[in-house]
Amino acid sequence: QLQLVESGGGSVQPGGSLRLSCTASRFTLDYYSVAWFRQAPGKEREGVSCLSRTSGATYYSDSVRGRFSISRDNAKNTVYLQMNNLKPEDTAVYYCAADEHPPQVVLAKFLSADFGSWGQGTQVTVSS
Repeated sequence: QLQLVESGGGSVQPGGSLRLSCTASRFTLDYYSVAWFRQAPGKEREGVSCLSRTSGATYYSDSVRGRFSISRDNAKNTVYLQMNNLKPEDTAVYYCAADEHPPQVVLAKFLSADFGSWGQGTQVTVSS
């Protein structure tokens, strides 16, 4: 089974930036669509951004569009989430996930937080 390990979380002041990384092992990420989710205390897990495995199409939630950017480096088997202009409401545990279903169903799976493989999560705290 695909294993995913996130890193790069931490504490930052409002307006700051962080870059999260997610490195895969056992399998190559080339054959997977990848995504980032987050879960704040007392809230359900929500999709933040998704990157299709074939078309390279990206999707962002309304709350992060224009501030966050998802990318992948297949040579390093790693997915990134660049987060700029962070806000206190971005505070959450961020999870990397991957799914090998066809791209035409991946968006629905992303919107329902129903991806096949998950990392353990990394905490992001935005506070002054």
